[in-house]
Amino acid sequence: VTDFTCIDKGKREKESKGKGGRLTKTHMASTSSFVRARTPLVVVKASSSITHSSTATLRLRPPSTCYVSSYTSKNGLVKRSSCAPSSTIASKAPTTVGLSTTLCRVNYTMNMSRAFSSVPDWKTKQEAEDNEPKQASASIVHSQQSSDNENAHKLGGKYTRLSQVPISEILKAKHTLRWVEPVICHTSTVKTAIQTCIEGNLSGMMVVDRDETTSESSRERGRVVGMTTSRDLLRMMAAGFKNNEGAEEVMNKTVGNFMTPISQVIYARPEETVGTCRAIMAKLGIKCLPVLSHGRVEGLVTARDMSDYGVEAKDRGGKKNYLRDISERVGLSSNTSMAEPPTYLRAHLALEQKPLFMNVGVAEMPHPFKTGGGGCGMNARDFGPRDLTTDPDMSEDAYFVMETEMVDNNEGSGSEDEDVVVTKRPVVYMGVADGVGSWREYGVDPREFSHRLMEECENLLREATNKSRVITPSTVLANAFERVKEENIIGSSTACVGLFDSVRHQLHFSNLGDSGIIVLRHIDSNVAGALKRDRKTPRVQRKSDIRIAFVSQQQLKSFNHPFQLGWTGEDIAESDGSSFKTAADSCASSIHVRRGDIILMATDGLFDNVDIDDIAEIALEWEQRNGFIRGGDISAREKRWAAGASMTDLSCEKVTELAEMLCIKARENSLDNSVDSPFAILAKENDIMWSGGMPDDCTVIAMHIVGEPAHKSIL
Repeated sequence: VTDFTCIDKGKREKESKGKGGRLTKTHMASTSSFVRARTPLVVVKASSSITHSSTATLRLRPPSTCYVSSYTSKNGLVKRSSCAPSSTIASKAPTTVGLSTTLCRVNYTMNMSRAFSSVPDWKTKQEAEDNEPKQASASIVHSQQSSDNENAHKLGGKYTRLSQVPISEILKAKHTLRWVEPVICHTSTVKTAIQTCIEGNLSGMMVVDRDETTSESSRERGRVVGMTTSRDLLRMMAAGFKNNEGAEEVMNKTVGNFMTPISQVIYARPEETVGTCRAIMAKLGIKCLPVLSHGRVEGLVTARDMSDYGVEAKDRGGKKNYLRDISERVGLSSNTSMAEPPTYLRAHLALEQKPLFMNVGVAEMPHPFKTGGGGCGMNARDFGPRDLTTDPDMSEDAYFVMETEMVDNNEGSGSEDEDVVVTKRPVVYMGVADGVGSWREYGVDPREFSHRLMEECENLLREATNKSRVITPSTVLANAFERVKEENIIGSSTACVGLFDSVRHQLHFSNLGDSGIIVLRHIDSNVAGALKRDRKTPRVQRKSDIRIAFVSQQQLKSFNHPFQLGWTGEDIAESDGSSFKTAADSCASSIHVRRGDIILMATDGLFDNVDIDDIAEIALEWEQRNGFIRGGDISAREKRWAAGASMTDLSCEKVTELAEMLCIKARENSLDNSVDSPFAILAKENDIMWSGGMPDDCTVIAMHIVGEPAHKSIL
């Protein structure tokens, strides 16, 4: 720290005059401070428990100089009394330095720009307070009480926000009021599961195998094999009715055949907070979180349980609460009706009645240091003085895009004996696969597995054309994988397969590993919800309102170790530590798409090197260059659509350019060592030193949703 100035809150705040660094403002109990620091820097966090004899252990990269400053406090004013280099670090060994007494707990933070992204981001003040013991002085506690009073809840004599309460406390409170074991046997029927949910007021249940135990003490409860929720039960019933099954047949189905397998269950730890669990549930769209402690499920926590914890029993019932909270809100009048859709949605709703169409463009670029014969250099020095590789046949990535016709799932079964009119509708399938390059060390060509997997996906769909119902992406991926194993092709790859339903305006997909899908959409900030508005940039300075509407979930065992489909020549027993998975372990989901959306399916070569916000900027540049949107004016685009000017043929012709622009940008960033890529930033967060880009194969399938079919093939 080169300079430090701290004054009373009532006085005018001054900036420090230290050299270099970025200005950052931090708050203490009764003062505001400005800190200016050099970069890179080491932050030593001081608390009221520090004495004159306290020490801190630092691990720095040599050579580094450690500056230790001492401070004095008088009448609430903190003043630096000395600042001198205490020692020079010459080795990687931990170094112990002395710390001075500080009367106020201070947390110095520094927000790094991308130019300094090689320095890890420091924890924010709120995160630090979540993790450290509450040792603040009385003045600090009093200050926090006054600022957090509205959202405060009393817990064990301490005041804390509900978002900071450990999830174990929520579980204790729930079990104290009523103990219901959320368990059902894997052989139970859907009917039994529904009755158990209603009687126990349960949103979810753990599925157990009573015939197996994990220990002597778990003999009665059995071994957990999965999880099911009330939403899963509704899905089971909907699937059965769609297949024209009788009500009794649906109700007698076994829960174990439709549950979420144990390998895909998302869980919480007892020490995690309500805020953390709410964020996980919101991001993943799940209703229940099992709380896991020492290999045992202590119970299930739902959003309702978290909300109930913040309301005391006396605030629920009684005359006062009824009159205040319920009396004026209970009961609807007999002439109640539904409101008309908002004005800003009417144009979109008019388009909902018509089918949408998709223009597709593909670009692929191999690893820049690929060599003939299947070799690959780690860097330019290994590669040698020659032009970078551009031959896509050398890429370990593979893809397919196929437009076909299949029987509508809402019609009959598609059999010839059925006396129903079978409706066929066009669908578009697409997929990418990224072969795992480490197979090269064992004399296996990594390209063979991924390329064959995509070929078999296409073969399956071609065989099913005009004969069967629409096949889900996960089924396509599972059957193609079985065919690859039957052919005894050694290797592994990540995979993502998607299906565009033009009639229902949906994109279904199944993703395993670190490939994925993003959806870009123009959302008018004037009418968008608060969470969708761009509040960082003033309205007059915004070029457009393009937003990231969806990002698919990726799956990794650890950093740079994604889930993958693989075959070694023999079956490998499933284990928690294996990165080999099946199509059933993939993340399967559906997205509702709109006219004008840009959908990108790509391998990790894109996402590891190009930030998602930069991807959105490139997509906007492509739109504006070709006149699909002018000046970010969404209403003008909708008027053009209403007038019949769809520009579909131009979109079909130019969409490949978008895929190429993204591949080129990924290649440029992968070779740039001056700015950290998303891969490098994530590597540092996982304690791995990596700077610059990540050279890799890159494949991008760019899809533009339009309102009319093009006059030529989508590819």
